[in-house]
Parts: sequence; structure tokens; C-alpha cells
Amino acid sequence: MSTIYDSDGKAAEAAVTTPSNIAAQSFDNAVAAVDQLITIYDQSTKFLRKAFKAAVQGDWPKQRIRAYYPKIDLALESHSRSDSRLSYGFVAGPGRYETTITRPDLFRDYLIDQIEQLLHNHGKPVTISLSNVPIPLHFAFYDGANVEGALPSSTDRPLRDVFDVPDLAVMDDAIANGIFEAGEGPKPLAPFTAPRVDYSLHRLQHYSATSPKHFQNFVLFTNYQFYIDGFAQKAKELLADPDSGYTAFVEPGNLITRAGETEPSSGEPLGRLPQMPAYHLIREDNSGITMVNIGVGPSNAKTITDHVAVLRPHAWLMLGHCAGLRNSQQLGDYVLAHGYVREDKVLDADLPTWVPIPPLAEVQVALEQAVASVTGYDGYELKRVMRTGTVASIDNRNWELRDHREPVQRFSQSRAIALDMESATIAANGFRFRVPYGTLLCVSDKPLHGELKLPGMATDFYRRQVAQHLEIGINTMEILRDMPSERLHSRKLRSFAETAFQ
Repeated sequence: MSTIYDSDGKAAEAAVTTPSNIAAQSFDNAVAAVDQLITIYDQSTKFLRKAFKAAVQGDWPKQRIRAYYPKIDLALESHSRSDSRLSYGFVAGPGRYETTITRPDLFRDYLIDQIEQLLHNHGKPVTISLSNVPIPLHFAFYDGANVEGALPSSTDRPLRDVFDVPDLAVMDDAIANGIFEAGEGPKPLAPFTAPRVDYSLHRLQHYSATSPKHFQNFVLFTNYQFYIDGFAQKAKELLADPDSGYTAFVEPGNLITRAGETEPSSGEPLGRLPQMPAYHLIREDNSGITMVNIGVGPSNAKTITDHVAVLRPHAWLMLGHCAGLRNSQQLGDYVLAHGYVREDKVLDADLPTWVPIPPLAEVQVALEQAVASVTGYDGYELKRVMRTGTVASIDNRNWELRDHREPVQRFSQSRAIALDMESATIAANGFRFRVPYGTLLCVSDKPLHGELKLPGMATDFYRRQVAQHLEIGINTMEILRDMPSERLHSRKLRSFAETAFQ
């Protein structure tokens, strides 16, 4: 341990006890750099947990306890240009760039890849050291321990008098939103700071009832539980196939069924499902598929994507139901979104509605290929079951109860072909966080044509199409998985002043 002293060499009145200092080191090897990040982070978090355990047992520290996140630094002096085809892995010009890091064990493969890109594109070493950003005590417990609840009720000393606690002032989305101003300080190297990542890791566990370590690089969002039921059934079939490449299936409560098993062999069954349950079809390299039931509404859609984004997935897709707005559509038809009318309102402060959300060619082509493969239609014949066009997302589920003339006029002017509550939010947050996105919806009602979403109104054709929908989503993700990441992470998603880490 070390104690901070004042300028006279005497222990300061508000002395702070920290772990032993670890000197800064430069690395031209990404694996060694990440190993050093892990060393620093492990020392810091173990120090906090040990001090807290002592406090719980009644041995309150006499001084403030503090530990710091590790950080990565890159310093450049040249304007030499990187390969112009790249979408990430380089910085814009001379200067000092840095980012704080959390859970380097969880992000090991991601960090190795990002650092390797920097080393290759700039030929300069990175420096690993301690930052000056304290780790909040709560974030030193990875599984969301109830820190306050662990303290004896007789304790009258506030926790924050001794330990650092989460501070919203250092975990906003200014970098991702493109409004961060570095001033004279270092420029950001990554889209999220360590406290921001930690916050989302804990929120993910809360909302999904699964550990963040189980989330895969390809994520499906849906707004119906029966899609999840189908996903669970499909997962068991794939686990039974030794050639599928999938090794386990994880359900809420971290219930893990491994290949060759018929029942979960670890985890705790839940008494009730969480707000947005997540299910994970695992591959060893995290290239499997996660599916989340986000429920209804743009608020849920924003909430979950705000947090999944810190995991830096390779793609996410919305597979849901929608209202068909055209008379030529029938229940069960598919809608491939290539544009969005954003009336969901939840992202207006982060991403103004005048910002277009472009279709991503790689994702659009993969979705169309998957629809063709699963339905058996191709080329012009594909128009029998799928229409490409604009999807409108709104925040009022009962819009049908309003005077139709005004909304219908706007939908017609926008050329919208479908209406839902989540798709524009998921696509817009994908655009905002540089996560490739796409949308394939299934028409479940046609309110403008007398076919409302009511019990007994679903046709046999609709029920058959719903069964196909999930298979199309899985097929799409497998197509995208085989695509080189430099193609999938499109330059369309990069702003003027962009971070090197994707």
C-alpha cells in the first residue's frame, strides 16, 4: 500500500491509501500490453474488495481507500496517413490519445485486436499505466454485489466517506455522440470510458439476468417471447449437431446447457423473468448469437442497446412485428427496412432527427440472401413475401385511436410501408454507437385496412411466416459472421473526429 502525502512530506489530513504503484510501460506487442492491463486492473480491484471486506467485519479504514483504472496511451508526432480503406484502427493525426480500461479479462480479444491495429497502422508503441480515474467500489464487484446491503446496520459512517462511488459526471456518452471536447488534454482513443462501460455491464446483468461474459458478437432483438421460445428450441437442435460450432446455450439465471447435455448443468433457475431476458447461443470465439426479448416500446429498445453497445458487437438486428401500411401487403409478409421515420423521441437529445440513418449494404444483402434461402423465393419472386422500404417507429402504441388523417398523411408522405415502436430506435442507436444494424419485420396487422391485432385474426399464412422469421434471423447472422470485420464495420458509421477503437 502507499499513502498520499502533502507538499511538506507530511501525511495529508485527508490521506488516501492506494495499492502499490505500477510504473508505466511501453509495448509493441498487443498480447503483452493486455496482460499488463489485466495485472493493473486485478491489483486495483482486489485491493478495493479486501478493504471493503475488512470494513464489513468492523475494521473501518482510518484513511480513504482508492484504486485507479488502468489506461492505454498512444503518442504520435506525424501526419502520415493510414490505409484510407480502413474504418477503424487508426487516429486522425499527431497528438496524445488515451482511454481508461475496465474488465480487460472480459474484453481481452477485443483489446488485443484494437491494439494490434494501432501498432500495425502507426508503428508506434502503446503505453500501459495507471490512470487518475478512481474505480468505484461497486464496480470492483463484477456480479453486482449489494455493497450497501453488506454493511452492518450499526455502521454510522457513510460509505462514500471512505470509498469512491459511481459518478455520473464521468460516464456520459459525449465521445460516442461526437460532442466531446478534449481541450488541451489527450484525445479519446475509444468510444466509451471505463466507468461508462462498468455502468453498462452492471445494467446488462440487471435487465437480462445473465452475465455480460455470455453476450455474443451477433445480437438479435425481438418484441415477442414466442420468438425466444423458438430460439431456445433451435439452440438445442444446434447443440446436438457436432458440426454446428456452438458449444453452449445460456438462459436467464446463467443456466448453462453445454453441447451433449439435455439439461442445464450450472446456474440458478429464476422465480420470474427479468425485464429484458437474454439468451445466448455460444461459440468459443464469442461469434455466436444472443437474443433479447426487449418487450414493447422505444424506451426499452434504447435502454438495452445503450448497454449492449459497450460490448462492441459486430452486428445487431431487430426481428419483430409491425403494422403493414399498404393494401398490397398481407399478414405474414416481411418488411426489410432501408430507412426510418423516427417518431420514437427517446434519442432526440442524443441524435437529432435530421440525421439520416442509412441502410448498410452488407447487412441488407445478408438479410435478403437469408430471406431467399429460407423462403425458397428469389429475385423478382421474392416480392411475393417481402417488401423493402421505410419503417416508421412511434412512441404511442394506440395511435389508431387518434384522428387518422394527420398521421396517415405523414406516413404516406414518408413512403412508409410499416409501423412499429422499436426498429428506428435500434437502428439509430446502432448508427450512434457504430454497431452495424438492420431490421426485418413481419406484418402482424393492417389497422388501416380493418385487420387489427386482435385474438383470432391471425391467418394460417401468418403463423407459418412467423415460424420462418427466426430462422431467417439466425441465417443472416451466420452470413455476417463469415464476413471480414473490416467489411462489416462500415465507414458510413464513422464521424469526422473518430476514435481509433471501433
